[in-house]
Amino acid sequence: MYNRVVAAEESARRSPESLTEEQAERMLASMNEVIRAGEEMRGLRAEMIKVFVRFGWTQDRIARLTEMSQPAVSKQVAKYRQEDDAPPPLDLALDQHDIPWLEGRLWGLAEEIVETTGGVARCAGYVHAIARGKKRFTPQNVDALRRLVEEDLRTAGLPGGHRDAYDRISRGLDVPVRAAPTTAPASVRRALACQIQRDHLRHAP
Repeated sequence: MYNRVVAAEESARRSPESLTEEQAERMLASMNEVIRAGEEMRGLRAEMIKVFVRFGWTQDRIARLTEMSQPAVSKQVAKYRQEDDAPPPLDLALDQHDIPWLEGRLWGLAEEIVETTGGVARCAGYVHAIARGKKRFTPQNVDALRRLVEEDLRTAGLPGGHRDAYDRISRGLDVPVRAAPTTAPASVRRALACQIQRDHLRHAP
């Protein structure tokens, strides 16, 4: 009886219908990345709702933009409005010097390069990885993205405004200046700077 059980277990381990631990690990790794990215995006959306509340936007407007239900938005808005000493609305000027803001500007510049080149830019893979949560804004990843952006600026025939923006961002990252304290999380600062940089490039003369 014992021998039959052992033989059955060994057969199950060898059976092509079963997964090895390595196969399961590879399969779940991609799933976990998607789940992790989803959780991070939900957290970022919650922080952005807080920003919208500070701008005085209505719940209807926030619900429409976030594609959330009215009750879900109302719950979050009520929570934020109960917080004491709510900070003033964020400064959305492009020329700010804290590192998350500069990283967000770099991200936005890279996204514009990818769109302008029809997705064939050298930095495209990195931009997609950031969007999917596979790449985080570590110093090493930021340096790698900068190198790719520099290559695109040398070879892709991009508008001069892209080079000007990169030069300003690069100087800020290379020689950080003392920036005023900010109340928003780094992820929010990056997301805002990314969008503002893209809008600035799109409307540049």
